[in-house]
Amino acid sequence: MEPTEHLLQPTLFDIEPAEVLPLVEPHGRHAVAERPAAPFVPVSRQAAEAAAGAFSTRAEPRASTALLDAPAGPAWAHRLAVFDLETTGIDVETSRIVTANVSIIDHLGVTQSRFDWMADPGIPIPAQASAVHGVSTERAVAEGRYAPDVIAEIVDALTAALDEGLSIVIYNAPYDLTLLDREARRHGITPLREPLPVVDPLVIDKALDRYRKGKRTLEAAALHYEVDLFDAHDAGADAIAAGRVAQALALRFEAELDITSEQLHHSQVAWARDQSASFQDYMRRTKDPTFTARAAWPIG
Repeated sequence: MEPTEHLLQPTLFDIEPAEVLPLVEPHGRHAVAERPAAPFVPVSRQAAEAAAGAFSTRAEPRASTALLDAPAGPAWAHRLAVFDLETTGIDVETSRIVTANVSIIDHLGVTQSRFDWMADPGIPIPAQASAVHGVSTERAVAEGRYAPDVIAEIVDALTAALDEGLSIVIYNAPYDLTLLDREARRHGITPLREPLPVVDPLVIDKALDRYRKGKRTLEAAALHYEVDLFDAHDAGADAIAAGRVAQALALRFEAELDITSEQLHHSQVAWARDQSASFQDYMRRTKDPTFTARAAWPIG
């Protein structure tokens, strides 16, 4: 979820003070079939498909089919879990979950499974937050489920993905994972175990395309990496788009990212620490000499 700029306080992943970062999103526990849409096809995959015609005249059609079916890019990006939240605010210590999504996508970015939740957060949803994700207090009370049940199911879904050996893609991971942790503890639910491996496209993008100007919101990243993002600020749409951005990054920076999921996770820990230090230095020089950025990644 990406709040309006007047809601946002500076966060450790900002480059520009006015930059808007993702927040969080909502729904009720049910599997939802994604609307039919053209699957995300990375550029290198398009090139492979374009080249398929050259093989189609050969006498070994099975070999050419196998070539087309072989996933491109680093192995960690071939099948991914994706996660996103929409919430009541931007403070991870006090905000509550309104909607959430956990989905699985294949190597082409096609959704294999999708679960959405909407919770009754138990507190009023500020008008500013409703304006971002579209869920009012009245709707959450009428359609949302008991928050502890929703939170427990989200934790279970993420645990199942980790048990399956999948990386979990989360755009601006410290926000969503820290807020989920606080919600679990608030309701007496066993929190998600150490989430490893996590893929945070925001951290990777800033590390590998460090000097690109402009915002680093999910919408901006999707536009830059040519990933369709329909229904922005819907938890499912944002989660799946983030996964496809991660796959686009894996192909764009294949030389740097052709490593194991565990190696990538630990690289992001170091990148996030450096980014936090850089942002803190910027804020102290330009805004607040006492500013302290949160450096923990992927959970604070």
